[in-house]
Formats: sequence, structure tokens, C-alpha cells
Amino acid sequence: MPFHRFEEMESVQLTPHLSSAESPIIDGKYLYYCLNQKKAGTGSELHYHPNELLIFNVMGNINAVVGKDRRIVPPGTFILVPPNVRHSMKAAEDGPIAYLYIKDRTWTVVGIAADERLPDSAMSVEDAAEKMAAGEIVDRKGGGVKFSDEGHEDIIIEGVPDCYYPMINGLDAPYRKGKQITWIEGERSAFGFFELPNGYEDKCNSADHEYIYYVLDGAVKARVGNEEKDVAPAGIIEIPKGTAYELIVDAGTPTRLAAVRSSTFLEGKITD
Repeated sequence: MPFHRFEEMESVQLTPHLSSAESPIIDGKYLYYCLNQKKAGTGSELHYHPNELLIFNVMGNINAVVGKDRRIVPPGTFILVPPNVRHSMKAAEDGPIAYLYIKDRTWTVVGIAADERLPDSAMSVEDAAEKMAAGEIVDRKGGGVKFSDEGHEDIIIEGVPDCYYPMINGLDAPYRKGKQITWIEGERSAFGFFELPNGYEDKCNSADHEYIYYVLDGAVKARVGNEEKDVAPAGIIEIPKGTAYELIVDAGTPTRLAAVRSSTFLEGKITD
């Protein structure tokens, strides 16, 4: 099914021993696509994972750490976390947060604590929940564990470049005059921000990558394969690689979209 809404999906704890985050999960062929939600003052302890992580904040202020770079991240900012880089995302004390959370499928969505070595294989969400319930893994949420900046050979802490990209000054900001389409390319995936004040059309007989669009504001008339839908804010359009699609934004409906896509590199690592 190419059309989704997170509020119609069941949420799960992604890494229950390290994070308060709850999210539905859309399983693409190449990408996991989630909406991480955290209550005020809660979030993830310092951790890492071998897959690349894309974050786009849609609600509240994130108290973010990437490497050693700590910032308060408002809605409208994108964060690119490279593989194995130490990071943490917590809700500021002033309210809850929600952010789009995308990982490539070379690993699961379950992270590894910053002071632990990379295991031979990843836990699934179900594995982590079962192990927590059985007392086989320790609940480390809440800041009770002190993490060293010395690290180990599996984790990257030092020398991490700037990973923060302010895309817009608040998601309720007035529309600007011109069309803006900005893509930020990681190694395995890319994030796109679309501001479309005067209409837009994208038609393709065969998608070159896996694409997932999230409607931030406005509306999109979408066709994916043989299915069509008028997609409202918070609606999601999933386009598998190789699928025909059409996206139309009427000129009288200013629209903003957040998009992600897989890369050729990632597609080469995940084969049939």
C-alpha cells in the first residue's frame, strides 16, 4: 500500500532499554521510516548504530547531541547522523517532540549503547522487547549511566563535522515567493525539503530510487502504480523503486513536503 498515516498505525518502542521513543514503522525495501515521539524531558541515552540516520523535526525542541556537538533543534531543522557516530535525541523540558526518523536497512532500528561494542548481529524491535521483559538487558534510560568521551574502536565521537541543517524557520512560517527544492545527500540516503507556493508536477514511469514523501502542509494529488489519493497534511506517499508515479500540487494550494530517497550505494548493499 503506497499511502499511510502514522496515527492509523500501531506504535512500538524502538530501543526500549536506551530510549523512551515510541513510533510506528513503515518498512520499505531500503529504508525504515518512522515518526519518533518522546515526552518532555525524556529521550535516548548516548548510542550509535552502523546504519545512517536522517532526522527532521516536526514538533517541539530536540536536545540533540551528534559526536560532541550539542544543540537545541527547533522544528524545521534536519539532522544527518553518519553510521557509527555517537548521538542522543531528547525532548527539551518545555514539551514533547516528534520527528521523522529514517534509517537504512543494513541494520535494524535498535541502537547500541555508547559504551558497548558492536554485536555480531542486530536485535529486532521484537527481540529487544522480549529481552527487556525477561530482564536479559538492563534498562539504561534516565541518565543513570555515565558515558565516557574516550569511546572505543566501533564508535565515532571525535572529528564529526557539522550535521545540522536548518531548512526553514518554523513549519508555520509564511511561504516565500519562489519554489524551493533542496536535497541533502548522505552516503546511503538523502533528505529533501520542498516548498511549493505556486504548484508542482512530477511524473515518472519508473522511480530511480525508493522515495517516501511526508506532506507537511497543503495537499498532493498522488498516483503510485494504479492507486490514487488526495494526500492531506501528515499523509505519507511511499514510492518503491521502479514504480510509476505522479505527484501534482495545484497552483492555488501552497504545499511543503519532506522527502527521503535511497541511494545507489545503499541499493547495491541491499539486493534481492
